[in-house]
Amino acid sequence: MRYDPGTAGYGVGAETRGLLAAARRAFVPNAWVRAQVDECARRLDQPLRVALAGQLKAGKSTLLNALVGQDIAPTDATECTRLVTWYRNGNAPRVTAFARDGARADVVVRRGRGAEGLPGAHGLTFDLSALRWNAGAPAEVEHLEVEWPSAELAQTTIIDTPGISSLSREVSARTSHLLAPGGGAELPNADAVVYLLRRLDTADVDFLEQIGSAASGAGAGARDGGGVGGPLGVIGVVSRADEIGAGRIDALHSARDVAARFAGELERTGLCQSVIPVAGLLAFAAATLRQREYQAFEVLAGVPTDTLSAALLSADRFARPDLPLPLAPELRAHLAARFGLFGIRLAVTLIRLGVRDSATLAAELTRRSGLDELRAVLDIQFAQRAEELKAHSALTALARILIANPGTEADNLLPRVRTLLADVHGFTELRLLGHLRADELPLPATDLAELHRLIGGAGVATHRRLGLSSHTDLATQRAEALAAVQKWRARARHPLADQLTANACLTAARSAEGLLEILHEPPTTPFARITP
Repeated sequence: MRYDPGTAGYGVGAETRGLLAAARRAFVPNAWVRAQVDECARRLDQPLRVALAGQLKAGKSTLLNALVGQDIAPTDATECTRLVTWYRNGNAPRVTAFARDGARADVVVRRGRGAEGLPGAHGLTFDLSALRWNAGAPAEVEHLEVEWPSAELAQTTIIDTPGISSLSREVSARTSHLLAPGGGAELPNADAVVYLLRRLDTADVDFLEQIGSAASGAGAGARDGGGVGGPLGVIGVVSRADEIGAGRIDALHSARDVAARFAGELERTGLCQSVIPVAGLLAFAAATLRQREYQAFEVLAGVPTDTLSAALLSADRFARPDLPLPLAPELRAHLAARFGLFGIRLAVTLIRLGVRDSATLAAELTRRSGLDELRAVLDIQFAQRAEELKAHSALTALARILIANPGTEADNLLPRVRTLLADVHGFTELRLLGHLRADELPLPATDLAELHRLIGGAGVATHRRLGLSSHTDLATQRAEALAAVQKWRARARHPLADQLTANACLTAARSAEGLLEILHEPPTTPFARITP
């Protein structure tokens, strides 16, 4: 199977489209099934779909706002948090409620006000109390769709899901149904998942195992109709990381230790490809920092350290009107709600250390919140592999359609779909990335780092896989790729290599072979040969 430079996979995009076209021709008499196949094909041309999942109060909406860099998702506990909400790029802000029967209604959006004319700490509110349905009769809201002008949403559609541990079984089931639908021909909705963790308990592990078994079962499990086909990429986020250290200035260091422990436990079973600590509240506040807030931090930086430390023992104490602080109590309460105690301490410390403007403060707060690290991981694991992830979703959906509609000409396509799901090298790389660090392969540290890099752990560009500068000439890149093929083929044949290690080495060798396909010798003759 040829390596496809456009998708960093082995022809997965073209082959997927070919199988979908063949399935559409096979189902010409069945308009309903043909429409499902058409939906699979459209998914390939749409932005990547990433779902935010986790337990109640994990901070999903706050992290969504931080990733988009705008205040577009309600963060207070309202009826909206019990619904699946799709955030898409649009020409103008608009929120629409959808019923199960397809009826729709525009949703009124309200923005709260904070102290001294600043926007409220909880941002927007979606008012579902007086919906006017286009079908006339009142209906129950099934999901919401938010259209918002955003460069981030132009590349990625984000799906905010209800908490999996909701007191209502129906609310929790909405998330499970979205990410790992049950039997039948229902199509999966997300291509990748960001799972937010505040702790690691049975509910988290069970849900991640459900997603993992869905993804791995899409190919093999489809043989008996049991493969449900979930998203292939899963990244864990230790959310609200600042709270782990009780808002202390070193809170993120404690959060990194917790993230490392979670990563070890989750990666050992391949449930997450990475686990990143993020202070979501601080990240969002930094992305939307106002000049008046920066000025308030400047004032607090002039307060004696002991006085300010005593005031920051709790959020309620910080907002007390009887404290001798040179800010109004309402503004102090606003800062506590927007930045948290950790954010206030960090902002004041940075100003004392020399930060002199709001733009520099916002950049430093963003970097220290963990958001930049999360963005880098999302870029490597999701954005650079978007075509592979979308193709995986389309193929698993097609497998479900074929299994649910036996006895047609399309039956001949199912083995080809299963083979592609099992054999596409890009899928193999993603699965190996989820196991690599925790499986403790018996290889030297330098070889493990090279293996991780070759399979795209630092990015899918050829020079990044080879560990070279982007300006390295093609001849040198080809030589490095050829050496990598020979090295990892030899490692795979080592008589003492266990099966897991041998398979990992073969994966690295195949990745290097794919690089050779991309870096093939250009033609040396500038003109085509002319023959009579």
